[in-house]
Amino acid sequence: MLSLRDIILSYHPQISETWKFRDPFFNYGKKMLCYLSIDRHTRVPYVGMVEGRYLDHSALESGGRKRIKVLSINPTKDIPIDTMEEVLEQAVPLYRL
Repeated sequence: MLSLRDIILSYHPQISETWKFRDPFFNYGKKMLCYLSIDRHTRVPYVGMVEGRYLDHSALESGGRKRIKVLSINPTKDIPIDTMEEVLEQAVPLYRL
């Protein structure tokens, strides 16, 4: 989780961190960009992209959600840094409008 935090915070200087709903959230400017959490049933960590409905990446899953898409992180493998950066590359421009 700490490595994911570092990857997200280092992606862009306008990304900041805060706590909401008992999870670490990351804002771009004053708008919620994403958050880190652990699935209650599978205990798999994931990154929730707040405006996921506008993102088109094969690694993102909606899981029945209308707005948020998640990027599941396999805790037994290396963090997919390239995938994480590709998702952030799609998400950050949504907040620059």
